Amino acid sequence: MFIIRHIRIILLFSALTFVAGGARADAYDDMIRAIDLDDTRTVASLLNRGFEVNSVTREGESLLMLAVKEGKPNIVRTLLVAKPRVDARNAYGETALMLAALRGHTEIVEMLLAHGSDVNPSGWTPLMYAAANSHLDIARKLISRGAKVDAAAENGTTALMMAAREGHLPMVLLLMEHGADVNYRTPLGYTALEVARERGMKEVSEILVRAGAKD
Repeated sequence: MFIIRHIRIILLFSALTFVAGGARADAYDDMIRAIDLDDTRTVASLLNRGFEVNSVTREGESLLMLAVKEGKPNIVRTLLVAKPRVDARNAYGETALMLAALRGHTEIVEMLLAHGSDVNPSGWTPLMYAAANSHLDIARKLISRGAKVDAAAENGTTALMMAAREGHLPMVLLLMEHGADVNYRTPLGYTALEVARERGMKEVSEILVRAGAKD
C-alpha cells in the first residue's frame, strides 16, 4: 500500500513527442543519446536549433526527468537554461524534484529548488520520496524551503510513515524534530507506529512510543 512505484527510463526516440514542426526523427535519437552520454554541448545545440525542451515520453517523462533519473547535473543545468516546466508530472504524478529526492541527487535537488520547483505538490511530495530512502540532507533542504512535514498523499501516507515503514530511524527522528505528528492516522486508520510494527521495525516502534505514539 505504501510502496512508491519506481519507473524505468524509456530511451526510445520514437516514444518522444516533439512539439516543434518539421523536426527530423534522428533529432530524437541525438537528444536521448546526448543525455545518456552527459553530452551537454549536443543538448545545448539541439535546444538552440529548436528542439522542444518539454518533449515527453509516452509516460509523460520530460527531458528534465530523464536527466534527473540518470543523475546528470550538467544536463539538468543545461536544460534548465531553456526554462522547461519544472513541475510537470509524469503518468504516475511524479515531478522532477520528487525523482531527484527519491534517488538522492542532492545537487540536482538544489538546482530544481533554485528554479522554483514546488516542494508541496498535491498528493505525494518530494519529502515523502526523500523519507522513503532516508536522504537526510535532501529532507533538510526541503523542510528549510517550506515542505510540509505532515502533508499526506491520496491514501493518507505521510513522510513519517514512509520512514517508519522502511526502518529509517535517523529520518524518523528528523521528521519528529520538525513536528511530525506521531499519532496521525490515515483514512483507513493506520499510524506510523502500526506501519513500523507491521514491518517488524522494532527500534523505530520503540522511538515512536517514547515520542507519545499511541496504540
